[in-house]
Amino acid sequence: MALQDKYINPFTDFGFKLFEAAEIAKFTPDDKVKYEESLKYYRDLKNVVDTSFDEGKAEGKAEGKAEGKAEGKAEIARQMKAAGEPIEKIVRFTGLSAEEIGRM
Repeated sequence: MALQDKYINPFTDFGFKLFEAAEIAKFTPDDKVKYEESLKYYRDLKNVVDTSFDEGKAEGKAEGKAEGKAEGKAEIARQMKAAGEPIEKIVRFTGLSAEEIGRM
């Protein structure tokens, strides 16, 4: 067994947490209140950022899905048009307007 495996290094793993806890224990009651307030402020900001990120990610996913769907319909319409299918049939199958199909 190596020496580092036998003894706990106070600067690894939970060593920093112990050091931090020891430092906080030295705080005056007023400092503890300020520390707790700053932690609450930090956590609130972090939650806002995380929530915004998650909402943005979901919104982007939904937009990407809608764009993909529209591109898929357009591709089907182009193929049907190239195959000589009537515009009315392409409209019925893709849901695109006759004007959109005419521009392809």
